[in-house]
Amino acid sequence: MTNTPETPLRLAVLGTGLMGQPMARRLCAAGHRVHVWNRTRAKAEPLAAFGATVHATPAQAVRDADIVLSLLENGPVVGHVLFELAAAQAMRSAALFMDMASIGPREAREHAARLQEMGLAHLDAPVSGGTVGAEAGTLAIMVGGRTQDFLRAQPVFASLGRATHVGSHGAGQIAKLANQMIVGITAEALLFAAKGGADMARVREAIGGGFAESRILQLHGQRMVERDFAPRGRMAVQLKDLRNALATAREIGFDAPITAVLDALYAQGVEHGLGELDHSGLFVELARRNALQ
Repeated sequence: MTNTPETPLRLAVLGTGLMGQPMARRLCAAGHRVHVWNRTRAKAEPLAAFGATVHATPAQAVRDADIVLSLLENGPVVGHVLFELAAAQAMRSAALFMDMASIGPREAREHAARLQEMGLAHLDAPVSGGTVGAEAGTLAIMVGGRTQDFLRAQPVFASLGRATHVGSHGAGQIAKLANQMIVGITAEALLFAAKGGADMARVREAIGGGFAESRILQLHGQRMVERDFAPRGRMAVQLKDLRNALATAREIGFDAPITAVLDALYAQGVEHGLGELDHSGLFVELARRNALQ
């Protein structure tokens, strides 16, 4: 059933992959006028059945949009689509570009500055919660940018999850990198329990009410118990985020030794062909190392 907002927005969604697809569907269901583009058009076509208009180029998709949402792969791709494929040049004056992908904080600040020079607004608003959160509209959204633009984007956030304004441009990406730094340890803890002779599923249940309780323990822990590593957020993307975290740590003079270890482990997993698994698939790499296949 369509829930029509009092004032529907004209929205463009650039990138309709694992996250962009369900997010665009929710925005259509909320009654907004949604225009979509994806590099591989076939991935965008199914959204037409939900009321979205599919475009051949990003410039066409953004032309009349109030707010443009980016769910693109990484910072260089975002920059390429914005400035080389002319999406930014095609946007309406004072339109808002909201980058919901995970990119480097420095890249987010650079994009914000270039867009501001063109008379356009910018938020970096990466998300956590994977495809489960995207489908359910329960994403955690970490937002960097101006307060007035954060307030302006509330009708979009309302369909997608819980948004928190964490600071100026780039701060949303900093928060997302902190999130990814926290995510990585669950697999090792559960495998440690199994190697020591404990029932992994029961250990997850036992520690669930203590200080270790977390969404990661609930969802990723269950995937590890069930050996279900179908991708909701890929290992390769987690590795990209950890490398962005380490690069940012170097830029600000912060020593992040635990994140460096996680980066090395994810890199080994990707080298061993696990890059397309869910990022909880670090479990598979650690199981291999500990002869717990």
